[in-house]
Amino acid sequence: METTRETLYSHALGWDMVHEIYGHDGLILFAFPSQDGKVEEYSDFGMIDCIADYIEDGKVQVVCVDGNDWNSFTANGDESWRIANQEKYLSYVVDELVPYILDRYRDIHGHEYDLPLVSTGCSMGATHALIFTLRFPDVFNYCIGLSGVYHASFFFPFYQNQQIYFNSPVDMLSHMKEDDPILDEYRKTHIILCCGQGAWENESLDDIKTLDYHFKRLNIPAWCDLWGYDVEHHWYWWRKQLPYFLDHVLKEV
Repeated sequence: METTRETLYSHALGWDMVHEIYGHDGLILFAFPSQDGKVEEYSDFGMIDCIADYIEDGKVQVVCVDGNDWNSFTANGDESWRIANQEKYLSYVVDELVPYILDRYRDIHGHEYDLPLVSTGCSMGATHALIFTLRFPDVFNYCIGLSGVYHASFFFPFYQNQQIYFNSPVDMLSHMKEDDPILDEYRKTHIILCCGQGAWENESLDDIKTLDYHFKRLNIPAWCDLWGYDVEHHWYWWRKQLPYFLDHVLKEV
C-alpha cells in the first residue's frame, strides 16, 4: 500500500502539522482522530487495515489528519481561547490541508479531483467529521461519523458563545428553521451517523436520536443507524462499521 507522511506548516495554527496519506487514487477520506488522538492513531488501531482492499484497489485514499483537541475541546483554561483554537483548526483543514491535498492529486494524476470529499472519524473524530460537513458543506459532501458526541456542552458545560454554538451540531440543528438558506447546501450532502447501544455509547446514542429527529424535520438526507445492545464504544466495532458504510458510499458515487 502506498503510504506517505508529510509535514505542512499551518499559518492558521502557527506551527507544523503532520498528515498521513494511504493509497494512490480514488475517493478521498479525511479521517480525524479520536479525543486527543494523534495522526498515527487511525492506522495504529486498524482503521486502515479494515479498508485495505479498497485502498489497494485505488477506490479510496485516506488522509489521516493530526489532532488539536488538547488546545481546544479538552484543554484547560479560558473557554474563548479554547474555542478560538478550534476555529483555527477548522481553518487549517479547510483553507490549507484540503487545497494542498487537491493540488497534490492534480500534480500526480494530471487532472482535477472530481469525486466528493468525505469526512470521517470515530468518537471525537466523528464529532469533528460532522462539524466539518455542517460548517463546510461545499467542501465535505459526505460524512461517516462513528460514535461521536455532538453537543459542545459536553466539553463546555458552563459556557456558551457563538463560536461554541457553531461547533455544536445538536444546538445548530435544534434551533434551525425550515427556511434557513443553508439547508439548500445540507440537502446536497450525505450524512451517515452510527453508534451502538452497548457500553459507553449513551452520550452518542442520545445525540444521534436528537439529530435524527432534526434531520427529518429539516429534510436533510441522513442515515442514523443504531447497532445492537452488544455494540460498544470501541475500535473493534468501528473496524466493522467503516467498511460497511464505505461500501454504501462507494456504490453511490
